[in-house]
Amino acid sequence: MNRPGLDEVLWQAWKAMELPEGYRAEIIEGVIEVSPTGRFSHSQIVFMLREALGEFLKGGDFATRNGTNVIHESRVWVPDLFVVATDPERYVTDDGIGLTAGAVRAIFEVTSPGKRSLARDRVGKRREYARAGIPIYVIIDDYDVQGAVTVFTRPRPDKADWEDIHRVPYGTEVTIPEGPAKGFVIGETITGPKRG
Repeated sequence: MNRPGLDEVLWQAWKAMELPEGYRAEIIEGVIEVSPTGRFSHSQIVFMLREALGEFLKGGDFATRNGTNVIHESRVWVPDLFVVATDPERYVTDDGIGLTAGAVRAIFEVTSPGKRSLARDRVGKRREYARAGIPIYVIIDDYDVQGAVTVFTRPRPDKADWEDIHRVPYGTEVTIPEGPAKGFVIGETITGPKRG
């Protein structure tokens, strides 16, 4: 008897889900996670980031996206913001559900409150994005002491981790070191001032 594997069962269950407006579902480390869309402070940081990064990338071969499924080996994520080629159509999955992870050059997540939400961005997605070989992962974390921005580069898919991790507190600028967003600065105009 041929039974589908867990990844296939999760994939099929995820595809069949119909969530009410204001919720999203992701498959992270073998679990379907349903979460509400972010609070105002969360959306404000995403908005400021999208505006600034969009302006930085304007006129080039890359642009920002959000609200789109990113698919990798029966896993699915809905990043707060990501960088992809301006013509991502060649990366659309065969079923049209989203874009393949191979299209993504950088992912930005803004944390939400709560133990599960923080673990999702700080641990689960960190490992998932490394496994997929996403070149850059940035966490803007309101809940890391007085707020911090962490930039992960040089993914190690085999270890589900990153070789380079650079964390700075709010109030200190951090520059994206490589890729299409190389030179883009995240500072107080996006995160707000240092807290505490």
